[in-house]
Amino acid sequence: MSVTCLDAAPVHLVDQPVVSHQRLDDGVILLDFGTVAFGNLKVDVPKSVSGGLKFHFGEAQNDGRVDRKPPGTVRYKLAEVKWTGGEDAIVAPPADWRNTRHPSAVLTPKDWGVILPFRWVEVEGWKGEFDPRRIVRRSSYLKAWDDTAADFECSDETLNRIWNLCKYSIKATTFAGVYVDGDRERIPYEADAYLNQLSHYYTDTDKQIARDTYDGLMEKPTWPTEWAPHMVFMAHADWMYTGGVEWIKPRYEALKTKLLIDRVGKDGWVVSNMSQQGKGHRKGQRDIVDWPKTERDGYQFQEVNTVVNAFHLEAVRMMADLAAALGKTDDAKAYYKRHSAGVKRFHQALWMPEKGAYRDGIGSDHTAAHATFFPLALGLVPEGCRDAAVKFLKTKDMACSVYAAQYLMEGLFENGAADYALELIVAKGDRSWRHMVESGTTITWEAWDQKYKPNQDWNHAWGAAPGNLLPRYVLGVEPTAPGWKTLSIAPRLGDLTRASGKVPTPHGSVFVSWTRKGDLFNISMVIPKECTAQFSLPDQAASAIKHLRPGKHTLQVQLKSSVH
Repeated sequence: MSVTCLDAAPVHLVDQPVVSHQRLDDGVILLDFGTVAFGNLKVDVPKSVSGGLKFHFGEAQNDGRVDRKPPGTVRYKLAEVKWTGGEDAIVAPPADWRNTRHPSAVLTPKDWGVILPFRWVEVEGWKGEFDPRRIVRRSSYLKAWDDTAADFECSDETLNRIWNLCKYSIKATTFAGVYVDGDRERIPYEADAYLNQLSHYYTDTDKQIARDTYDGLMEKPTWPTEWAPHMVFMAHADWMYTGGVEWIKPRYEALKTKLLIDRVGKDGWVVSNMSQQGKGHRKGQRDIVDWPKTERDGYQFQEVNTVVNAFHLEAVRMMADLAAALGKTDDAKAYYKRHSAGVKRFHQALWMPEKGAYRDGIGSDHTAAHATFFPLALGLVPEGCRDAAVKFLKTKDMACSVYAAQYLMEGLFENGAADYALELIVAKGDRSWRHMVESGTTITWEAWDQKYKPNQDWNHAWGAAPGNLLPRYVLGVEPTAPGWKTLSIAPRLGDLTRASGKVPTPHGSVFVSWTRKGDLFNISMVIPKECTAQFSLPDQAASAIKHLRPGKHTLQVQLKSSVH
């Protein structure tokens, strides 16, 4: 049975005007709505217009026209309508089987008509004068979305464009009331949902859509092994960003099934059989590492898979936190003990000191980037080995997908390599977010470029990681206790000279504005009521921690000259 967005967080249709229009040489009228959104058209047809009209909906352009043969699953649809004139009508494209009738697809209300992602429309057959006010796009967005909830701006204009792209991507992809993986399937996936959740928390105030997505995924899980622990990540993030345990309490026992403990052998490792390694019969749970397959940096799948075990261990640690918060002391002790023993075993068996990296699994000497950056981001690398791990990753560049880049960036930002992380985000070439913004897209893609995933769609929120990365690390704002009761403001400066922004919390907004001139760093911060904060500069060797109460604070710090 299909899921409907009526069962999820409330969404609504917003009328959006034409931003620009022109009548082309062949008499066709080209409409531009400025951004891609999921919707259809409401048309007020004057009496002077009658007969057949054609509406060409497009997500892409080719030579200034709607691209009628776009690549992959980039959208183009033709709707033909007959009028007698003087009528109002909803113009909607034909339905796509995969995302409107497939049992797993999330459905939009029937009375809306079919919606699809589009920016441009060519109107064919409109005779006489054309008034663009007669056509509006009806776009679906989360009803609770607040455009003013968050801001980010810095000294690098490309980063500003990237953040705005990511913020709008999160908004536009709320159209179904749950987080879906894009228009091709319109299905929630666990890892997609977690990345979507993180960026949503930094761009808006709503928490319901993440919760509804979580509940849907508990009923309809997907196939990748590592996606199951992401359910624990989602529950833990909900707890940290909202502060409540009442929502988690009735879901706690079911969440235990997402720890992969059913696949743990006598020696403590999560074990992958041949099918789970993707070899032979492919049904049920299968290890993924990264997606598409070409983004795995040559990863060698083994019975004991480094990436799978890394996700298992972090999920166990988070589960221990949740157990403790719920007063389940025995569970918490058992999970913390399992995590502690597992981390030691993980490093002893998988670390290759001569390479400064982790092997792909027991029995392999190959060191794909993923085998190192996932453990680094998930806190599994001992302090004395982190510099070596970062040095190794700097030899790899962006050797992963837009999904895994969330974790690569976290590992770099949190281990003194903010300059390199920012360099990768704005790098020239076709494997960065700079490439996306320079392409003209208004929603992030499923992959870095069409050539890396020929069937990709152009409306994939798992590609919007800078939506959370830039406020978390460049502004430095993160909760350090559930519900933002305490928070950290720990900017990673990279080569930037200024940054400012606003981060939403349940208690009000955190405002941060910092500048750097030479070796002087100045910062202004506003801490909401009911919160306390700690300020530090993590990339400064002897940075003093300042404890801040609610209100406005300004600080000046003398930087080490070597930082800039």
